[in-house]
Amino acid sequence: MSEVTTPVGDERLKAESFGAKLMKRPELGAIAGVILVVLFFLATADSSMFTLSGVMNFMTPAAQLGILAIGAAMLMIGGEFDLSIGSMVAFAGLFFAACVVNWGLPLVLAIPLTFVFAAMVGGVNGTIVIRSGLPSFIVTLAFLFILRGLSLVGLKLATGGSTQLRGVREAVEGDWLAPFFSGEAFGGLFAWLADAGLIETFKNGTPKVPGIPVEIIWFVIVALLATYVLLRTPVGNWIFASGGDRVAASNSGVPVNKVKVSLFMLTACCAAMVAIITVMDAGSTDARRGFQKEFEAIIAAVIGGCLLTGGYGSAIGAFFGSIIFGMVVIGLTYTNFDQDWFQVFLGGMLLIAVLFNNAIRKRVTGER
Repeated sequence: MSEVTTPVGDERLKAESFGAKLMKRPELGAIAGVILVVLFFLATADSSMFTLSGVMNFMTPAAQLGILAIGAAMLMIGGEFDLSIGSMVAFAGLFFAACVVNWGLPLVLAIPLTFVFAAMVGGVNGTIVIRSGLPSFIVTLAFLFILRGLSLVGLKLATGGSTQLRGVREAVEGDWLAPFFSGEAFGGLFAWLADAGLIETFKNGTPKVPGIPVEIIWFVIVALLATYVLLRTPVGNWIFASGGDRVAASNSGVPVNKVKVSLFMLTACCAAMVAIITVMDAGSTDARRGFQKEFEAIIAAVIGGCLLTGGYGSAIGAFFGSIIFGMVVIGLTYTNFDQDWFQVFLGGMLLIAVLFNNAIRKRVTGER
């Protein structure tokens, strides 16, 4: 009886090296970018940038952008774009401020209503894209202008002619939900650390950093939840499949249309969360809130490993891409460089990220 032998050179049986697996991770470029940016600022910036207060300074804008970027990343993995999320920040901010100032609603009602309102707008976006067959780029570009215009008109109606609605801080003062969306968390812990001499304090003994800004907490929570959904649930598989090959996914039983509409709703809700946080921090809202954040969010997602063609990306990559953004926009203030170099850096990072991601895509797919 002859033995069945396996060809020695059969590539199907070769174990993939750790390096090969690492190169296929979408967040690799963003992590490498964070390391390079940290090294750059260690060499050029004032040492105070990497103190506790300095870290909080650049993590705050990174967190606000990052919440948007993670939503944008999940939508991009699903094969679509949303250019209206920046305008959605302003529009949701108007709705939220009107709820608490004009209608006197408590946060326990105003916050869920704002999320529902944003989800409905996102659902309209997604439904038009699916039913019309138009590129999401075009549909959401139209909504970018529609929502920004509605924000201007709505603010004038709500205020009697002004483009800024004030009084939010006074309206939510004393509300038990306010500390979850405004201010700093873990104040008692930081006070204890200051008493123990473990963190910097002012001359009167109060800590220079009173706590962790709540947007950073939400940023981490959103990143972890999105990563769990993408990597550990059937819904994550549906998202990747919908963006990778819509026809094949549909033939396999994936509810592609529902997945895509749900992702548009999720992206709008991420914008609503940023709106609630920023409106409560500022105590007011205005028509320019979230201006151009749609582009910054997409750039952060691309730096984080998302392909423009869909089907590939990472929420953690968008997390690190946003941190790069925060470090650069704030870090330049700690150096002698002109802050306008930020625009050059952002464009350069986008180009490098696209080239890097394209090379990774070819490596993963075997395309030449």
